[in-house]
Amino acid sequence: METSPSSEFVVQFWGVRGSVPSPGKDTVRYGGNTSCVEMRVAGKRLIFDGGTGLRMLGKSLQPLMPIEAYWFFTHYHWDHIQGVPFFHPAFVEGNTLHIHGAAPDGTSMEQHFNERVLHLNSPVPTRDIQANLKFYDLVCGDTMTLGDITIETSPLNHPNGAMGYRITWQGHSAVYCTDTEHFPDRFDENVLHLARDAEILIYDAMYTDEEYNNPKSPKVGWGHSTWQEGVKLAQEAGVKHLAIFHHEPNHTDDFLDQMAVEVKDATDGAFLAREGMIFSLM
Repeated sequence: METSPSSEFVVQFWGVRGSVPSPGKDTVRYGGNTSCVEMRVAGKRLIFDGGTGLRMLGKSLQPLMPIEAYWFFTHYHWDHIQGVPFFHPAFVEGNTLHIHGAAPDGTSMEQHFNERVLHLNSPVPTRDIQANLKFYDLVCGDTMTLGDITIETSPLNHPNGAMGYRITWQGHSAVYCTDTEHFPDRFDENVLHLARDAEILIYDAMYTDEEYNNPKSPKVGWGHSTWQEGVKLAQEAGVKHLAIFHHEPNHTDDFLDQMAVEVKDATDGAFLAREGMIFSLM
């Protein structure tokens, strides 16, 4: 049976890589699993996205079952849903999963999850899911509450759209902001609003400025940002801690170590997210 302290606000990173899983000897320290972040807030378990890091989160939850979790999707590009068919708690009776997101093309979240997120990507039929699934349709810009937890949403600048989340409890805020691309001439007001005075901003910094603007292989318009832009935005928004996230799959541990030095020199309170890392807000 799950027990979670009702006084904690903790962020745990289960997948920090972007685009495609990147296992191997060169990604051991930072990890190769794709996007999945867990927040344990006021006795509730919140899950963000369902990349391959979700499988490891599911394994960690097995001793705690039955569980209840609140699951939020930013969008449905492959690296954010790869782990869904391998999330063990979904296939165990007695667990409850509250699934939130903005479904595309006028579909409901339930229909989109069953027909496109799970069914097309797994041979396991949806009837074999034994957990109690409850679906909630969100609109970018919505604000919702879970008890005394406030969850704000905002649209992000990403091909096909994405949604950012701000989670606030007892005056402390954590912001999950991936996948998003900065604007060349101004701050993105949606991201700036979400990030305002946050304790931690988890930010899509897939590229360096040099990679993003490389004339031979530019990444402009691909829907991702840079760590340098993340630093500027965090400083403008008054963020206390910036978590560099959604690492480029070709960035090795040694490359990211050097980036971490540059990030630390650029601003206080910033760090590169690693698989397994825990950040406590309280």
